[in-house]
Amino acid sequence: MSDFVVAIGLVLAMEGILFAAFPGAVKQAMAHVTETPDTALRTIGIVSAVIGVVLVWFVRG
Repeated sequence: MSDFVVAIGLVLAMEGILFAAFPGAVKQAMAHVTETPDTALRTIGIVSAVIGVVLVWFVRG
């Protein structure tokens, strides 16, 4: 469970750095996401989740 909390903390830290360093680019990316079709967002989400699970699987092996 502590690994999960650490992972959430890392995600929040990385997002915070992006928002702090590139606020304009983040706003533009968010606006672009609202225009992207649902099927593309689902595909990107599934691919990202699979890559994340495989990465954790290899590292934690």
